[in-house]
Amino acid sequence: MLRPVRAGNGFEEALEQILQLLRLGLVPPGERLPSERELSQQLRISRVTLREALKVLQDQGMVESRRGRYGGTFVLPRTASPDGTGELRRRIAAVDVEDTLRFREVLEAGAAGLCAEGLTGDEEARLRGALDATRGARLEDYRRRDTLLHLTLAELSGSRTLAAQYAAVRATLNELLDCIPLLVRNLEHSQQQHAAVVEAVLDRDADAAREMMREHCGGTAALLRGFLA
Repeated sequence: MLRPVRAGNGFEEALEQILQLLRLGLVPPGERLPSERELSQQLRISRVTLREALKVLQDQGMVESRRGRYGGTFVLPRTASPDGTGELRRRIAAVDVEDTLRFREVLEAGAAGLCAEGLTGDEEARLRGALDATRGARLEDYRRRDTLLHLTLAELSGSRTLAAQYAAVRATLNELLDCIPLLVRNLEHSQQQHAAVVEAVLDRDADAAREMMREHCGGTAALLRGFLA
């Protein structure tokens, strides 16, 4: 089941794969996951990144860490779903998740590429301001600031149709994101990707802006697939 993750979204894709492992019941409740050494080798990630992913699963009540000679990471019985799972499943029943994620990526990458063709001085300042607002956002306000940054890129693309379509797909995306936990490790990674996208736009490197935005969208998609699988 486990395969090497791509370098750009190591944490998110590792979490997605381990979640799939648990959801499919390939490691039954009470059984131990493969060792950290085995998991990190199979996924080709550092043990630090792996431990961050396992900590998320522990916080969600899906696994527990035990010390000692017979210790390790053990799968817990699924006596209760993580917070928001029931609501998440109700929401995903009403949308085509894969179509939403693909359409979102097309719109976001296209907007980033168009913005990189050249912004005015005022537009560049507006984009920098939106990025700065995400950096200083409190955890409970992060999703809103993140949304505003992405909407700013869509609006600065110069296409009103693209901006309108993105606003609609983002509303659907946020409905799903609101049902999964905000992960500090993922938010830190997202911030790095945000900065790289904005830098590419300001450097007028359209190819780099599109590629980094695709990578960023891929990380979000991996998290959603993992939690709603």
